[in-house]
Amino acid sequence: MPLLAIHDLEVDFRLNDRWVRVVDGVSLEIATGETLCLVGESGCGKSVTALSIGRLLPEPPARYSAGRIEVEGRDVLKMDGKGLRSVRGGVVSYIFQEPGAALNPVHRVGAQIREVLKIHRPEKATDAEILRLLTEVGIPDPAERIRCYPHELSGGMQQRVMIAMAIATEPKLLIADEPTTALDVTIQAQILDLLLDLKHRLGMAMLLITHNLGLVGGLADRVAVMYAGQIVETAPAHALLRHPRHPYTRALIQSVPELGHPRERLLAIPGTVPTPGDWPEGCRFAPRCPKVRESCHRAAPLLDRLPDGRQVRCPFPNP
Repeated sequence: MPLLAIHDLEVDFRLNDRWVRVVDGVSLEIATGETLCLVGESGCGKSVTALSIGRLLPEPPARYSAGRIEVEGRDVLKMDGKGLRSVRGGVVSYIFQEPGAALNPVHRVGAQIREVLKIHRPEKATDAEILRLLTEVGIPDPAERIRCYPHELSGGMQQRVMIAMAIATEPKLLIADEPTTALDVTIQAQILDLLLDLKHRLGMAMLLITHNLGLVGGLADRVAVMYAGQIVETAPAHALLRHPRHPYTRALIQSVPELGHPRERLLAIPGTVPTPGDWPEGCRFAPRCPKVRESCHRAAPLLDRLPDGRQVRCPFPNP
């Protein structure tokens, strides 16, 4: 049994007087100890999918209109408040992309970590455990930092505090939603190395949300590519990077700059991600696809399983 299994998830948002679908039939699985990267452009539904796992979207304006989200075999969408509290933090923890916004500005970082411990591991809500967690995530001089307010720390230090809070509950699944977006390149590499190290040492599974396929190679076991509310390709990371089958996946990879291969101009995907509620007929990538055919505008493709085991939502995948 997988640690996480999402089946045909549909999520809608109330917009004025109508419901708009933002996640449309998404299915994903994550095994114990596995790292899955969920990749796609901004606005494709990655973060909404991630927040749905802990049922963190406010209802309304959101509604879960169909599907199942099973964590350790239990459907999150059918849980009451007590059941949700047992999953949030205890099984699934989150690291958000803006630590400066996620941390409470009026409480010291030590107090914020202690609050997490009091809820999930009350016997460990001690200064010694807080110092251990800060040391584990690589914060220098933790005895001094424990008394700092978030604004007294750099962006990289704030993110390390967020990671300390996330692992304080000893979760089985860590969800990292664009954890390096607000950081410079050097700090990004340090945070990603830290997450990979913690994953192996603590035996966690990880769902990494990103729009950057350049991060995937050294982190992921498998990759799921998302476009316009749907999964368009899933495959082992090394196979997907070497041989992308969906035209959108190939376009994402080609838009990443490569060291040692200078180009006069970076390749870009023409057009923009369609707005939820205004998705085109047929294949949603068809208006931007270099391989589009007439039939692509008429029939919506299914997510088919290919002979090599990967799944692709395209009737004409790359050979």
